[in-house]
Amino acid sequence: MSDRFARKLLAWYDENGRHDLPWHHDRNPYRVWVSEIMLQQTQVTTVIPYFEAFMQRFPNVKALATAPVDDVLSHWSGLGYYARARNLQKAARQVVEEHDGHFPKNLEQLQALPGIGRSTAAAILAQAHQQRAAILDGNVKRVLARYHAIAGWPGKTSVLNQLWERAEEHTPEERIRDYTQAIMDLGAIVCSRSRPACESCPLRAGCEAYATSATSLYPGSKPKKAKPEKTTWMVILEDHQGRILLERRPPSGIWGGLWSLPELDPAYSPEELPDACEQAFGFNCSEPELTSGFRHTFSHYHLHIQPARLTVHSSARVNDTENHQWIHRDQALTLGLPAPIRTLLTSPEQTVLL
Repeated sequence: MSDRFARKLLAWYDENGRHDLPWHHDRNPYRVWVSEIMLQQTQVTTVIPYFEAFMQRFPNVKALATAPVDDVLSHWSGLGYYARARNLQKAARQVVEEHDGHFPKNLEQLQALPGIGRSTAAAILAQAHQQRAAILDGNVKRVLARYHAIAGWPGKTSVLNQLWERAEEHTPEERIRDYTQAIMDLGAIVCSRSRPACESCPLRAGCEAYATSATSLYPGSKPKKAKPEKTTWMVILEDHQGRILLERRPPSGIWGGLWSLPELDPAYSPEELPDACEQAFGFNCSEPELTSGFRHTFSHYHLHIQPARLTVHSSARVNDTENHQWIHRDQALTLGLPAPIRTLLTSPEQTVLL
């Protein structure tokens, strides 16, 4: 192993790295893949219980491919970025249908699967098959950007290309599984986004950002632009049996495929909500009770949610369908729900404003 960077990193990993994460056991392509997808934009401590529950329910790629989508989304509920879960099942079905249930062993075929990019594909090859393949997740980008003082936002193509060159350069031929885990661990444990523990870093002697006391400058930040603000009514419609109406979201877009509460145009005044519900659903409803509103932030906008509870006296049109169902709260919580909706349904006694 000729690269000094890799030698020092592996020596640090042997003493300080994480060697007993759940996906380190029975390290097959399926388990590596699921862990890598879950770890995108999510911390290890958050992922661990989700991964363990997911593996118990979907122990192999066939189990995931054949499961009801609601079951998959329910086991993902709370992790966010739900397109990851939808793509996970799409990819599982493709592996079963096109590869006889076996994950491909080359980068190009892995990248052809939904939701698998170059770094995730490389992680599967390195971790499951010990093939030499360079990874470049968020932690690795930060380590390499600081070590080589690569300026600019990694989302920019020219910056990303430089980082890939360095990732390829440092990836060794030997101990590839350990190396990929080591560089991810270093970014998570030592070379953290804020207040990196440089004095504990095995690479500090060669780190250009450390040498110039400029770690805060690397990697460059994404150019900021103001997020738009949106508002919606979310109506909790409850019938005489104590059931609430849930509505399935469209398959793409925010909360795609999850069950949610019906929404109404924010232009309606509270007094107009019963008429609006009757127009939308054919319901005769009580006057609304408004509970405390709140703001939920997505990656590209802020959503101001104003909940309203209405009792349904009669319903003319909406019955259980593929996209609508009447369901008791405790049963609703077993479905794939967005985190804010789950909070609303588990905290029904919020402060009444009207």
